[in-house]
Amino acid sequence: MTIDIELAKQILAAQPFAELVGTEIAEFGDGTVTLVIPIRPELCQQFGFVHGGVLSYAADNALTFAAGTALGANVLTGGFSITYLRPAKGVRLRAVATVTDATRRQAVVRCEIYAEDADDEPVLCAVAQGTTRSVERELAHA
Repeated sequence: MTIDIELAKQILAAQPFAELVGTEIAEFGDGTVTLVIPIRPELCQQFGFVHGGVLSYAADNALTFAAGTALGANVLTGGFSITYLRPAKGVRLRAVATVTDATRRQAVVRCEIYAEDADDEPVLCAVAQGTTRSVERELAHA
């Protein structure tokens, strides 16, 4: 099944955790996706930086949505690694994921996560790479 930005937004809206975090799809298509997450205090750790779990979630979801542009809507993460480069702070996170290569059932995807402030240049905070797989059966919705 081909996936476009409207279907991608419906899939994202069906994810309760994405709604809790406030995730939005800013760009979608041709092997690339950009997810945006507003930074608010509830997403931060004790030092005021965005919690690593939120960065990890952003990478996971961006990797999978980017893979969806190549593999279709029924895609699950097979695994990924993330490297935290510097603390994330500002007004929003921007996760940009791009398919490196894809076969009929699998895609390798790279993601860069930036922290953005209203006046400053975006700061690269983390990079991730992962593998996603298409699922041939229809996935049940919760």
